[in-house]
Amino acid sequence: MEPQVGSILEGKVTTITKFGAFVALEGGSSGLVHISEIANTFVEDVHDFLQAGQAVKVLVLSAENGRINLSIKKAAPEQRQSGSPGRSGGPRPGGSFSGPKPAAGRTGGPRPAPAPKGRSSKIPQTALPPSGDQAFEDKLKQFLSSSEGKMADLNRSIDGKRGGGKRRR
Repeated sequence: MEPQVGSILEGKVTTITKFGAFVALEGGSSGLVHISEIANTFVEDVHDFLQAGQAVKVLVLSAENGRINLSIKKAAPEQRQSGSPGRSGGPRPGGSFSGPKPAAGRTGGPRPAPAPKGRSSKIPQTALPPSGDQAFEDKLKQFLSSSEGKMADLNRSIDGKRGGGKRRR
C-alpha cells in the first residue's frame, strides 16, 4: 500500500547516493529524498546531513507507480506551521539565519554604486552615472554611451597589440 501524499512518516536511511537518500518506510516500502529536499541550505554532499541507518521524519510529496518522493526539510515542524513552501526564514541547522539580511544603515533610498574594481587610471570617475532621482531611461542612456566608449578604447588597445590595424589578405 502506498503512503498518503502529505502524511509525515518515520523512516530509516538505507542508502545514500550523490543525488539523495533512500529511506525505508513502515510497511516495507521505500522512497527517495532528493538532495534538494534534505535541508533548507545548499547540500553539496548528502553525507554532511545524513548517515545510513539514521532515523528521519519525512513528508510524502508524491506516490505513483511504486515511486515515492519524500522531503525531510518540509517535514520539519517550523516548515509545517509556516504553511509556505521554500525557505522558512528561521535558523539553519548550523545556527545561521536563512532569511534576508537587512543592510546596515539602509534608509530605503537608492543603493550607492559599488566601488569600481580593476579600473585603470585612464578612465575618469565622472564616467559613472550619478545616482539620484534620474529616470531609468536616462541612466540607461548614460551607461550605454559610457560602455561604448570603454569598448572602443579596449578594441583599440587589443588591435595595437595584434600588430596594428592593417590586416593581410
